[in-house]
Amino acid sequence: MANHASAKKRIRTNARHNLVNKARMSRIRTFIKKVEAAIAAGNAKDASAALQLAQPELYRGVAKGIVHKKAAARKMSRLSARVKALG
Repeated sequence: MANHASAKKRIRTNARHNLVNKARMSRIRTFIKKVEAAIAAGNAKDASAALQLAQPELYRGVAKGIVHKKAAARKMSRLSARVKALG
């Protein structure tokens, strides 16, 4: 347990950041799932549109520090390849 004020404040701050980061990560996953659902349905137009919406969300996660830069690049590359294979 924290014994001094700065440690107690850090615990509160971490809790707030944890909630924000969870929400951001959930939002990113939702956008990615929309792309994957369109790919599974075989709809190239919808998949492409969903990918265009997912890309900024994913890279915003990189900017905020909740997704690693190379992990985001790998995810975008793989999704792009799958969308391209549809069309």
